[in-house]
Amino acid sequence: MLDPSFFSYVTVMSITPGPNNLLLATSGVNFGFKRTLPMLFGILLGCAIQMLLASVALDALLHWMGAIRLPLTVVGCSYLLWLSWKIFRAGAPQLRERPRPMTLIGGICFQAVNPKAWLMVTNVALMYANSNGVLTVLLGFAALNLPCILIWAALGDRLRSHLQVAWKRQAFNSLMALSLVATTAWMLYDAVLLSKP
Repeated sequence: MLDPSFFSYVTVMSITPGPNNLLLATSGVNFGFKRTLPMLFGILLGCAIQMLLASVALDALLHWMGAIRLPLTVVGCSYLLWLSWKIFRAGAPQLRERPRPMTLIGGICFQAVNPKAWLMVTNVALMYANSNGVLTVLLGFAALNLPCILIWAALGDRLRSHLQVAWKRQAFNSLMALSLVATTAWMLYDAVLLSKP
C-alpha cells in the first residue's frame, strides 16, 4: 500500500511549474489540446521509463547521477535554451517555417535531459520502490502524474482563444520562453553549486 506522502510528493512535483508543464501549456496555446496529446503521453511514458530505470538500478543510478550531474544538467539546459528560442519564435507571423508540436517520441526523449524529472523519479524510487514494489509505484506515479500534466495542456488550450491576436500570442510565448530560461538558469546555478567540493 502506498504511503500518503507518496501521493502528496508525486502530485506536488507533477503539478508545479517546470520544463514539462511550461512546454505543455505553450503547446496547448499554440497547437491546441488534441495536437499536444502526443507530447503529453510522451512525457508520461518518458517519466515511467525513468522511474523503471531508477527503481531497478537505484544504487548504480545514484552513483552515476552523482558523477554526471553537472554534464547532464548542461546538456539538458542547452536543450531547454534551444526550446526557449523555439517557443519565443512560435508566435511570430513572419516565419516561413510552420512550427509543429513535440511528438510522442520527442516527449519521451525530453525526459532524458529534464533535470526536474530525474530528481522526481529518483526520489520516488529511493523512497517508495523497495517497500511497495516497482509495478505499484509505476502505476501510482502514472495515475497521479497524468491528471497534473493534463491540467497544463488544457490550460494552454483554454488560453488559446484569448491569444488569437498575434501580439498577444507573441507576448505569451515570450513570457513562457523567459520562464524556461529562468528555470534553466536556476538549474545550472544549482548544478554548479552542488558540483563544487
